[in-house]
Amino acid sequence: MIPRYALPEMAELWSDETRYRTWARVEVLASEAQARLGRVPPDAVEDLRRARVPSPRRVAEIERERDHEVLSFLAAFCEDVPEESARWVHLGMTSYDLVDTALGFTLARATDLLIQAGRALRRALVGKALDHRDTVCVGRTHGVHAEPTTLGHKLAGFAFAVDRSLLRLTAAREAVAVGTISGSVGTYALIDPSVERHVCDALGLGVEPAPSQVVARDRHAQLVQAIAALGACVEQIALELRLLQRTEVREVEEARTAAYQGSSAMPHKRNPTTSERLCGLARMLRGYATTALENVALWHERDLTHSSVERIVLPDSLTIGHYQARTAADLIENLTVFPERMRAALDSGSGLVHSSAVLAALLEKGMEREKAYRLVQAAADETARTGEHLAVTLRRQGVDEPLALDGRPARNDIVIARLESLRELED
Repeated sequence: MIPRYALPEMAELWSDETRYRTWARVEVLASEAQARLGRVPPDAVEDLRRARVPSPRRVAEIERERDHEVLSFLAAFCEDVPEESARWVHLGMTSYDLVDTALGFTLARATDLLIQAGRALRRALVGKALDHRDTVCVGRTHGVHAEPTTLGHKLAGFAFAVDRSLLRLTAAREAVAVGTISGSVGTYALIDPSVERHVCDALGLGVEPAPSQVVARDRHAQLVQAIAALGACVEQIALELRLLQRTEVREVEEARTAAYQGSSAMPHKRNPTTSERLCGLARMLRGYATTALENVALWHERDLTHSSVERIVLPDSLTIGHYQARTAADLIENLTVFPERMRAALDSGSGLVHSSAVLAALLEKGMEREKAYRLVQAAADETARTGEHLAVTLRRQGVDEPLALDGRPARNDIVIARLESLRELED
């Protein structure tokens, strides 16, 4: 991932330095288990523990000669290990015992960072929704004024969507937090299963129950799909904020720093650039979700078609998802809301947003449904044409009794009560 969208703590997890440090840890843990079985001398284990982690530059130098990253890493690692001890490195293992077990460890840590960011976004949405539980605004369907709602209700829907995404991510975290130390084609022919158990226990990983030499890639696909789903939820939030920031609407506005410049040519522009960025990144995540599914099917016990793909898809998905969630949380926390603009938009339709309330009142008074619907529809059409208030038009059409058209949505308290349950999760 390009540095522009990579936050430091996530970028560090996917650096070559961290990857080789994790590989070295897996090799040391495996040698410890082998020593317990009497297959590796204890002194060799101590030498491996003291060895320096090779630099990415040194591994790359060797790889130009060997064209195999794992063998190049092992060669570089063993340069700092006495020869009599170096021969015990990687005993009974195959390359992906090392790669996949280390990957499971990294994926678990990276997903933890993403879950933390998702929780921060949920917390921001819950807080802002509760702050605006009574901020009345117009609800829109098909982009057209529908009925009154509240900003709190709108944000509550987003908060629950993020909460569902967190449940999916938690399940996916469990799915990817596995390793395997089972040898060629996963048969344990040259390595005792206790080695696998020792390594995975030390790393906090589960064990692939029936390894084929690699960890099953449906696990990774599940994670990338969960990230894409969170990305789609963030996109939904950002898209709504983009629409509400249009000049003719301007019900909310993103926070601006003193350095903000919206256009190189038009100084007046206040563009929803953060929201637009979040929407664009969601497109990347959906593409990665499809690509991750392509990685599931491999030839026989394994092939290498997945390797080049997941070097991009896995770190990029987690990095983008993490950036998205953190940025969205900041966006929500610092959002400026214009309640007076919301009220003006609600009132601009001359009462048309209350047509369903009028219809319901007429039905309760005993009017036949089709007649009531046609009456209200005709009045609404006339109001749209003339601009007079719907109540005035209705009185002229014989609906004389006053109707409660104050613009306050009913039952908002139900959604707010449910929202309180999410706040309790944070406590």
